[in-house]
Formats: sequence, structure tokens, C-alpha cells
Amino acid sequence: MLNIVSLIIGLVAFLFALVAFIPLLGWANWLIIPLAIVGAVIGSIGAAKSGRNLNLIVIVVGVLRLMLGGGIL
Repeated sequence: MLNIVSLIIGLVAFLFALVAFIPLLGWANWLIIPLAIVGAVIGSIGAAKSGRNLNLIVIVVGVLRLMLGGGIL
């Protein structure tokens, strides 16, 4: 059950991350990354690891986008 919750959180965060790729919306990654961290924590508690892995991918994509945009030096 926790894996399903983690997958849902990961999919929502991924959809928001896609929107954050639009120029001038990169600041949204500051909201997406904590959401994906919560999903990764929930996913790591469950038995299956697919939700955790999805959230980790969203975190990496968000951090890379922030680095490219100058949000993280």
C-alpha cells in the first residue's frame, strides 16, 4: 500500500517537474524536490522499491534543472 502512495506522489511530482522545465518556471523545483523526498521516504518504508526509485529520479532531475538554471551553485 505504501508503494502505491509513493508512486502517486512520484507521478504528481514528475508532472510538476515537466511543467518546471518551461523557462521562468524553474523555481517550482524548490517545491517539487521536497515533495519527491517525502515520496521517497514513504517508498523506502514499503516492500516494493519502484515508488522510491521513481521519486529518486524526480529528485535528480529537479536538482539538475536547478543547477542548470543557477538555483543551486
